[in-house]
Amino acid sequence: MWLNPIVKKDVKVQSRSMKICFGVLAYELILALVFFLAMFIIQENSTYYTDNIYSDLVGLYPVLAITQFVILGVIVPVRTASAISGEKERQTFDIMMTTAMTPFSVITGKVMTAIVQSMLFIAASLPIMALSFVVGGMSWSYLFWFFAIALLISIFSASIGILCSSLCKKSVSAVIMSYGFYLIFFIGTLVPIILYEIYSINYWYTGSSVYSGKSYWENVALPLLLNPAVYLAEFVTLVMTGESIWNNSFDMTGVGGPIRFLAGGNRWIITSTILFLAVSFLFLRLAARRIDPVRKSIKKR
Repeated sequence: MWLNPIVKKDVKVQSRSMKICFGVLAYELILALVFFLAMFIIQENSTYYTDNIYSDLVGLYPVLAITQFVILGVIVPVRTASAISGEKERQTFDIMMTTAMTPFSVITGKVMTAIVQSMLFIAASLPIMALSFVVGGMSWSYLFWFFAIALLISIFSASIGILCSSLCKKSVSAVIMSYGFYLIFFIGTLVPIILYEIYSINYWYTGSSVYSGKSYWENVALPLLLNPAVYLAEFVTLVMTGESIWNNSFDMTGVGGPIRFLAGGNRWIITSTILFLAVSFLFLRLAARRIDPVRKSIKKR
C-alpha cells in the first residue's frame, strides 16, 4: 500500500518522541477537568429539578465535543504552521524539494501528518465520550457525526496553517497569521450582518420599516456558511433538538429565498461542509503553488 513518504517519516519520528505522550496527557487532563465540571453542574441541576441524573448525561456530548473541537482548532494550525517554515529554518527545505515528490504531495503529506495526530487525540477521548452513549442513551450514529466534524475541523485548520507556513519564513509569523485567518472566518463573516443591522436601525429611526430590507438579509446571511462558530452551533442544535437554529428566527422575520431553503433539515450543515472542504482544497493548492521551485525559477527568469 502506497503511503506518503512525509507522513511515514513524520509519524515514525513523532511516535518515538515523548512529546506526543505529553500532548495526549495534556489533552486528557483538559477533558477530565471539563468532564468533572460538567458532572458537577449536572448534579447540582438534578438536585433541584429532577431525580434522574442519567438522562441529563446526554449534555456531556455537546460539552465534550465542543471542547475537543476548540482544542483541535487551536493546536492543529500551530503544528502545520511550522511544517514548511520549520523546514526553511532548519535549512532542509531545498533538500526536500529535490526529491521526486510534487509540491502538492509535500503539502498534503504535512497536512495528513497533522490529521493523524488529531485523530489520535480523538481516539484517546473515546472512553469519556462513551458515557454519553452508554449511560445517557444517545444514538451511536452521533459518534460518527463527531468523528466527521473533528476530521473536517482538522482538515480546515491544517489547510490554514500550511498556507501560512508557505507564505512565511518564520514559524512564529506563520502561527500569528493562522490565527489572523481565523479572525477573518469568525469575525469577517459577521461584518455584513453588522452593517445590515446598522442600516436597519437607521431606517427604524427615520420611520421606515425594519424589515424593508428583508431581501438584503437573505444575501448578507450567506457568509455565515463559512463561520466555524455558526457551524458548530448548528451541529449541536441538530444533535440535541433535531432542528436548525435558523428555523425560528427566519419564521419570525419571514425571510425566504436561498437562505430559508438552507435552514431546513441538514442542508445548512451539508452546504457548509462542502464550502469548508472547497476552501481547504483551495488553500492547499495555493500553498503548493507557493513552494513550487519550477514556478519560482520561471518567475525569476
